[in-house]
Amino acid sequence: MIRSHVMICAGTGCTASGSATLQASLQKELEAKGLQEEVRIVPTGCFGLCALGPIMIIYPEGVFYANVKESDVPEIVEEHLLKGRVVQRLIHTDETTKELVTNLADTSFYKIQQRVALRNCGEIDPENIDEYIARDGYAALAKVLTQMTPDDVIQTLLDSGLRGRGGAGFPTGLKWKFAKGYENEQKYVCCNADEGDPGAFMDRSILEGDPHALLEAMTIAGYTIGANQGYIYVRAEYPIAVQRLDIAIKQSREYGLLGDNVLGTGFKFNIDLRLGAGAFVCGEETALMTSIEGNRGEPRPRPPFPAEKGLYNKPSILNNVETYANIPQIILKGADWFASMGTEKSKGTKVFALGGKIEHTGLVEVPMGTTLRQIVEEVGGGIPNGKKFKAAQTGGPSGGCIPIEHFDVPVDYEHLAELGSIVGSGGLIVMDEDNCMVDIAKFFLEFTVDESCGKCTPCRIGTRRMLELLNKITDGNGTMEDLEKLEELCNYVKENSLCGLGQTAPNPVLSTLRFFRDEYIAHIVDKRCPAGVCKNLLQYVIDPEKCKGCTLCARKCPVGAISGSVKNPHVIDPVKCIKCGACMDSCKFGAISKK
Repeated sequence: MIRSHVMICAGTGCTASGSATLQASLQKELEAKGLQEEVRIVPTGCFGLCALGPIMIIYPEGVFYANVKESDVPEIVEEHLLKGRVVQRLIHTDETTKELVTNLADTSFYKIQQRVALRNCGEIDPENIDEYIARDGYAALAKVLTQMTPDDVIQTLLDSGLRGRGGAGFPTGLKWKFAKGYENEQKYVCCNADEGDPGAFMDRSILEGDPHALLEAMTIAGYTIGANQGYIYVRAEYPIAVQRLDIAIKQSREYGLLGDNVLGTGFKFNIDLRLGAGAFVCGEETALMTSIEGNRGEPRPRPPFPAEKGLYNKPSILNNVETYANIPQIILKGADWFASMGTEKSKGTKVFALGGKIEHTGLVEVPMGTTLRQIVEEVGGGIPNGKKFKAAQTGGPSGGCIPIEHFDVPVDYEHLAELGSIVGSGGLIVMDEDNCMVDIAKFFLEFTVDESCGKCTPCRIGTRRMLELLNKITDGNGTMEDLEKLEELCNYVKENSLCGLGQTAPNPVLSTLRFFRDEYIAHIVDKRCPAGVCKNLLQYVIDPEKCKGCTLCARKCPVGAISGSVKNPHVIDPVKCIKCGACMDSCKFGAISKK
């Protein structure tokens, strides 16, 4: 008889930290103690606190162990699973309260979260369809097929206020209504699981932790718009997600939840996988469909929109993973339940991938309208090392940077748009005082330039000219006229590019010009990078009052740019210096600084 369940995160983050080895060691140790029939190991999805992985939670107590190592396994088995005593040294100390946290739900990280799209992640074995069914899985599909008409489903989604979680925030019910309205013998349901934003891993985590939620929602979509075929376009760089999706599709077919006679109702629907090669532009709906067709992933002019002529020129819908993951719960719990969360125009919750200069790197799901300050300080645990918050980039390369003066902005579609940013798919990169905002804008633009498909001239050429101007500024060669050219070019690219990639590529530049123009001016006029990031504008200097003449910096310098004798102050030759920072890192007396 099973008396304990050990949940081990088997998402990409924890797997990279060694959770698979941890699981194998735990199984071996349980067998050595004769506990294999009493303790069940459950590899599960992401718990959210990625920075603390590998994570292990033991039920029925719900004890939360963080940063578990293979060497910890014998003690956990001996003390906790055999003797019933919590291993105190593995309990996490909450960054906000500074108290030991035995239960994951009691952490400040979880206090204001509401998990809808992530409700099963960390709770079930994603490779076991029975566990999904035990938590009301496929009940929404059964309800739709036996009690609701397609129009009923569309009206429920419209009343719920669900908007697309992949970027633009288009009303999901309206998109489905358009596709249903076009008569055709063949229609398609597509899922964007490409997720190309740097630092974004929301959709991947749902695929790895709750793949059946996606399959159920897509099948509901097929019934609603009159489609019999679905395609999930997933990045090939997501091997764990691909594997679990493949397992889930096979299980669903075996259970009669996919195929020619879904749940015995006569409804036919199948889902197949298509692997993407990692092109960011294939996150755009028409480019994604072009790629599924086997062609080079390039966007098509719109109109006609995919609801009329999409995949193979047939009526099609495309939503991302997170959007679909909300739908079964909306069907079961009702439109009013979902609409009760969030704001007047931005309903429900949103999943964010927190990254950058923040204590709790990980995955969070909060109601729309939660302030940026709450996400960063209450959920994310604030900025490490006593540094100050400077800005947050939302929406990845398509978004903008939000400065500290707007730290209390509600995070929803409308408020972020007013600040020149977007919710996007949900990447949220936090920056502190050590970040150069000109360099940040350049970083995201470099990504966009590399990912442009090149089909339209404004994006292909315009983004490269923008990047050239940014490089000129960060190299110390910029002029105030370049700043005017940059802003003019941003607006031209934004207004004339064919697809969303080019139309949003200027956002990081425009938002930093709007809120951090003084940093651009410092680079141009003063030939100085205020944050000390841009190498060509840096100079390392040694304070003669602090230097003890230990010679360590001179020994560490790879180009011999530091001179001086023992016990006497040293000097850096700015001509020879390559600005690698090795001297500053090695100095034990804080005598070296950059300016």
